[in-house]
Amino acid sequence: MHARVIKSTGNRCQVRTEKGDLRACRVPGKFRNQGLTTTNPVAVGDFVDVSQDGRGEWRVEHIHDRSNYLVRKSVNLSHQKHIIASNIDQAILVVTLEQPETSTGFMDRFLVSCEAYDIPAVILFNKWDLYESASLDEFAYRKAVYEAAGYKVLISSVISGEGMTELKDVVYGKTSLLGGHSGVGKSSLINVLDPTVDLRVGDISTVHRKGQHTTTFAQMLFLDQLNAAIVDSPGIKGFGLVDMDASEIGDYFPEFFALKSQCRFHNCSHRNEPGCAVKQALDSDELPHTRYESYRSMLEGESDPYR
Repeated sequence: MHARVIKSTGNRCQVRTEKGDLRACRVPGKFRNQGLTTTNPVAVGDFVDVSQDGRGEWRVEHIHDRSNYLVRKSVNLSHQKHIIASNIDQAILVVTLEQPETSTGFMDRFLVSCEAYDIPAVILFNKWDLYESASLDEFAYRKAVYEAAGYKVLISSVISGEGMTELKDVVYGKTSLLGGHSGVGKSSLINVLDPTVDLRVGDISTVHRKGQHTTTFAQMLFLDQLNAAIVDSPGIKGFGLVDMDASEIGDYFPEFFALKSQCRFHNCSHRNEPGCAVKQALDSDELPHTRYESYRSMLEGESDPYR
């Protein structure tokens, strides 16, 4: 029977069949013994074949090839990667500038991973109702930076309803991943997109002004009113890059890649080489310094602080 994984926890997963039925399935150990470098051989979004044994237990028999997937470094096993979701049409990076603040470093790492794994990305600045003068200035700067790089930038507020119509248009008929720190309001957004889902919503820690986890594992939710599916992912503190050579990271910054052919050397790393078009654009303020700082941080293998 053909089905799609909507939740995966260790050696168990939940799938939705083509008829819309939900089945709890066992993930056989054979999938973990195939030389995989991921912590989860079966991921949310996977298309699988399942069958029922003589005792009535359902199990995964086959995992179909993925059209794409988004990964990050495993939290506990630094040499392995964790697949957040697979077979998605787009990733929506939920950003906040208040309660909590999302750093540009985190944004850039998330976006670079999307570029590397062929996943279109949209940036959503949430909690718009909280933004005051300084936050509005920062929003204007980031909006200009990321739109110039080719990304769609949206705003939203579940309190005022601002931007929710545009967000519904973006997710309509698609499978989308919602990513971002804990506390940025992913669950609240889903509740507004389709009130029948009714996800639990967490509070912001009054000590560190950071979000508290309410989603502990990725799960796919079906928004019948929008003919859409949403992968609600756990809040991510840092986004470690995996499977990327230093020589290719610059290609995942669209505005850098657009200038690459103008560099004197075809393998320019955009650091100290003469005739570097990226450095020239940076010096003339045609490229944002925050994006370049993120690029250098990734080249040097620095971790992304959660700020």
